Amino acid sequence: MSGRLVLVRHGQTHGNVDRRLDTRPPGAELTDLGRDQARSFARALPRPPAMIAHSIATRAVQTASEISTVLSATGGVTLAAGMHKFEGIHEVQVGELENRSDADAHDEFNAVYRRWHAGEHALALPGGETAQQVLDRYLPVVEQLRLRYLEDHTFPGDIVVVSHGAAIRFVSAVLAGVDSQFALDHHLANTESVVLAPAADGRWNCVQWGLLTPPFESGASAVATTEDTSRSAEPMG
Repeated sequence: MSGRLVLVRHGQTHGNVDRRLDTRPPGAELTDLGRDQARSFARALPRPPAMIAHSIATRAVQTASEISTVLSATGGVTLAAGMHKFEGIHEVQVGELENRSDADAHDEFNAVYRRWHAGEHALALPGGETAQQVLDRYLPVVEQLRLRYLEDHTFPGDIVVVSHGAAIRFVSAVLAGVDSQFALDHHLANTESVVLAPAADGRWNCVQWGLLTPPFESGASAVATTEDTSRSAEPMG
């Protein structure tokens, strides 16, 4: 199996600029910078994908469209399997924290999210999802893409999956056994990606996380910063 899943966070949105916990679809649109980021991502792909999948959120639809347009215009790339929308790969639903941008809301989200990565999958965000609910809707889409496309030896390439930062980091860490503290410490900026390659016995290998490659160990590859790593201007990233 040579095809991989390239799980890419959408481009910058107006919600990101406002630091809002914008998780409920359809959500905010891309900014002009977000569209530029999507086009730059497309131009930087090391090989053209065979398919683009995206969530139901407006920002994911727009990011996928920009990527597809660039591939078609600059490389004459025709997606072998087209572009498809999937219901289950939207962002973690934050419930009562929706659309809040204050530090208390960010801290509450981060506190629950850290506990998810520590294995507390039954814990819910206030009025929102549990980690298990996120996995229950997201993983079937990943398995569908694997079984239908990546395990077909005639399928001609990668699948770019335009999704959302918190969901990508959590699901990728679970699927590929990435160190939980590494996943927490290494946020994804807009249009950064995690690349998963199918392995034997239904497993996955993480071959890239943002700009980093294995080994993915807590602290080993962390970028030096003076920021408090328990907080983030982009808590969903």
